[in-house]
Amino acid sequence: MISSTIRIAALRLRPPHFLRHLSARDDSALVETEGVKPGHAVISTFDLFSIGVGPSSSHTVGPMRAGKIFIADLQELQMLEKVKTVKIVLYGSLAATGKGHHTPQAVLLGLEGSDPETIDTGTISSRYEAILANKTLHLGGIRRITFDMDRDMLWRWDQVLKTHPNGMRFSCFGEEGELLATNEYYSVGGGFVRLTHATVDENLFYKGVDKSAVHGARLHQTHNAAEGDHTPAQPAANDPGHPPYPFESGNSLLALTRKHNLTIAQIVHDNERYFGLSEADINDKLMRIWAVMDDCIRSGVSTAEKTLPGRLGLRRRAPMLYKRLMRGFYPGIATPDLQLIGSASAASVGAIDAPESDTQSSSYADGSDGCGEVSASEKMPRAPWVTGSFDHAILPMPPRKTMIPAVDFLSCYAIAVNEVNAGGGRIVTSPTNGAAGVIPAVLKYVIEFISDDPEKSIKTFLLTAAAVGMLFKRGSTISAAEGGCQAEVGVACSMASAGFAACMGASPETVLQAAEIGIGKIVLFSNLCLLLIVPCIERNSLGAVKAVTAAQLSMASTGVYRVTLDEAIEAMRLTAADMSVKYKETSLSGLATTVKIPLTVPAC
Repeated sequence: MISSTIRIAALRLRPPHFLRHLSARDDSALVETEGVKPGHAVISTFDLFSIGVGPSSSHTVGPMRAGKIFIADLQELQMLEKVKTVKIVLYGSLAATGKGHHTPQAVLLGLEGSDPETIDTGTISSRYEAILANKTLHLGGIRRITFDMDRDMLWRWDQVLKTHPNGMRFSCFGEEGELLATNEYYSVGGGFVRLTHATVDENLFYKGVDKSAVHGARLHQTHNAAEGDHTPAQPAANDPGHPPYPFESGNSLLALTRKHNLTIAQIVHDNERYFGLSEADINDKLMRIWAVMDDCIRSGVSTAEKTLPGRLGLRRRAPMLYKRLMRGFYPGIATPDLQLIGSASAASVGAIDAPESDTQSSSYADGSDGCGEVSASEKMPRAPWVTGSFDHAILPMPPRKTMIPAVDFLSCYAIAVNEVNAGGGRIVTSPTNGAAGVIPAVLKYVIEFISDDPEKSIKTFLLTAAAVGMLFKRGSTISAAEGGCQAEVGVACSMASAGFAACMGASPETVLQAAEIGIGKIVLFSNLCLLLIVPCIERNSLGAVKAVTAAQLSMASTGVYRVTLDEAIEAMRLTAADMSVKYKETSLSGLATTVKIPLTVPAC
């Protein structure tokens, strides 16, 4: 457990190892190392891609994990039974947009012992309502206490803790009102949680709750290994825990691929072996990640729900878009007139009808079906409404529809994932929830339209994308509260561009060039909680299309570039540092102020 990181108020309850930790801690040293970056960027692919719940990795997944860590520490210190009340304070961005991002639900259910990966998403709303109605909280599923939402949760959107904008403080009190323990946690993006008094590596580069269940190589990275070290199945007892192929930049990653004649995916794969995973483990985990992504797309295009959560009642678009594409890749989801791919029957039982506005009596102007027969029972389609004057030198254009298959499918897949995310469904943080639609959309397109070996493509794509994500996490940020939307959709687009290029057999240099083009210019915005999550959904659609475009451009102009990925990452870091806080997921500017909704900040 992470018991050494919790601050104990009552001296008689402090365990000996914790006293040593307090006496050894130097506040000045903490300040000096606060902004220090590790010597290499390598973390586990399965920390960067993790299964969780929507709608936000930093506002939902992170706070839920923080709540569980706090309770786990209390249990290890045998203090849970002494707790009478719990106080929660949310700071900065967590307070400003927390309610719309389900932060209260996440924190309270985390304190009840739930985990983002395993929680039943269908029970979240009912459990949260029960807590509010009964004013009770079941800590860790063991200790039941009184909890009054209005009294015990404080929203400090006007105050930001110095470590990170997404800060929260948990405190617990005993029978006499005495403070038993308190700690501050920071949700630093992508579901990662940093603790106030932890070392720079602790829980910043892995997503563990119980230290005993986390491989030592993920807990203690020394960042000074020699390149190309032998990859052991398990580190030796005296092994400091470094990966075999550490890289700190795109240039060093490229040098590794040349030196050892390995692809980027192979570099990342061998590093995963050092984290204690076997070939079978890596394969199973990657397939599990893709299975959740694919199921998320399927859920998004097949849902019967018409609107998204929130006061605006925004209409879901993925089912309609998918129907209009006229061909399905999941059993039972297709237009009734077309045969399912891989199906022997001409009609599908339980197939979804095409949208009413798109349903026409025939495909030909004379009303025939192409075989010379006309159905008398069918009505002719209504003539389209043309806007404009016909008594003018410039005649109006008649309305028409066109289909660009790649763009349409990529958009549909991305929107499907993000609508599931907006509804608080099961999601893969890739690398964040706000940008969770880009990578699944591009990978789905590769599998369905390009690849002749889906399993190989899945592994190559995800491992390559993970390498790029690691570079951004080390060199800049993947938190919208720090860097705005460029830190989420921009990074996801860059990762997807690299994955797509790798699946096309591009060289490592071209792959990194695709990643650089992918980060490009991502327009920033300040969201208004979940009510205006539609821009985030749409930006995922644009990000998926841009990812493929960036990869295609890089492959068409191999070696012709002046800006490197490292330079783009540094530019993003500087932009994030200079950016006004109004544009960093605070609902203080952008669409949050231009869209007229009668809403006050406390109700946000």
